[in-house]
Amino acid sequence: MVRSTSESPLTPPPTVGSNVNSFPVKLLIFAHVPPPHHGQSYMVKLMWDGFRSEKPSPEAILCWHVDARFSKGVEDIGGFRPLKALLVMLYCLQAVRLRFVHGITHFYYVPAPGMRLPVLRDWVVMILCRPFFKKFIFHWHSVGLGDWLETQAPPVFNRVSKILLGGVDLSIVLSRYNAADGAKFGPKKISVIANGIPDPCPHFDAAILPLRKKRCAARVRLAAGIPAADPEQEPLQQAAATIRVLFLALCTHDKGLFQAVDGVLTANELLRRKNSPFRFLLTVAGKFYTAQDESDLNGRLSLPGAKGAVTYIGFVSGDEKLDLLAAADVFCFPTFYPMEGQPVNLIEAMAFGLPVISTRWRSIPEMMPENYAGLVDVKSSEQVAQALLNVIEKEEASTMRNRFLSRHSLEHYLASLKAAIKEA
Repeated sequence: MVRSTSESPLTPPPTVGSNVNSFPVKLLIFAHVPPPHHGQSYMVKLMWDGFRSEKPSPEAILCWHVDARFSKGVEDIGGFRPLKALLVMLYCLQAVRLRFVHGITHFYYVPAPGMRLPVLRDWVVMILCRPFFKKFIFHWHSVGLGDWLETQAPPVFNRVSKILLGGVDLSIVLSRYNAADGAKFGPKKISVIANGIPDPCPHFDAAILPLRKKRCAARVRLAAGIPAADPEQEPLQQAAATIRVLFLALCTHDKGLFQAVDGVLTANELLRRKNSPFRFLLTVAGKFYTAQDESDLNGRLSLPGAKGAVTYIGFVSGDEKLDLLAAADVFCFPTFYPMEGQPVNLIEAMAFGLPVISTRWRSIPEMMPENYAGLVDVKSSEQVAQALLNVIEKEEASTMRNRFLSRHSLEHYLASLKAAIKEA
């Protein structure tokens, strides 16, 4: 049963396997898949691939897809090009045609973040498509639209958006934190469904966990001044003195890149003053958003202590990315990105059993274990440095891996989405 808007709409997804409507839901996914590659487009692709791989049955969700891609790359997101206006019209016409040809009832859409042009695009899509579909489903991957409309946008944006985006049948949010975005538009129901991904490290127990335990044990011995138990372990203990930190994200100020860099440099200076055998080595992987970001990082790399402590390797993907995650000792992502939802890079890091240093920002605290010590305040490189020092002798691989398995697996994600959509 759909809850009325007079009740609290915030509910967990229906229990997997519950008795939802026993007929196929016909769903149109109106959202783009990579490229450009970012968390939102990747999660849409996983849903699309997962649903369309199901065999037709009364319990299945039958899917059609309009690949509503408006941006050529990450740097083009939110910008204006005349072609984008034409694309909105063409995609909407394609959606309406599919609706009548296939009898599609449900329309899935990812609302824009708090940016003027994407919000205007949402208006056009709602005006052209909403009259033709029985059920509307919003999936809130970005955070902050409600606050932006109320505090920064012209008043007309708030009024029109509440009318055109209001009262949908289901709003899917990533966490209880960003349920506020969906709630401001008065949906009939809100379901909290965390992002989930295919297991990027299926060999964790056999290959990664033993290595993490050995390296941590070697660091504990090294910190205590205890020599290796036998000559064969000496190279491992010497290698453990270098603690490998990974930053893997879009390389911008608000993704926390420079707090990560400054945190590593500060931690290394503190270790040097104590004559500690340990040093942190930061690997930065990702694409620059602007030339200024690249210039600012080059400036940081010229600072005393940065040589040999920070390495930029550019954009990585596929096996190269997986190798970096397997080789790292710590994942550092002190983001304060305004539209941060539930970063996929943190989920990947947890799948590899990496201790995570991130921020008390948006939905991120809900992703971590309860009372997690690796969370810092935004824009605080000093707290990043202290958090790095705190993980030297900690072994959290199993804790982080179990967090991934219990909350962020692809199977859990798809089953929860399916149950929520069916119940809508």
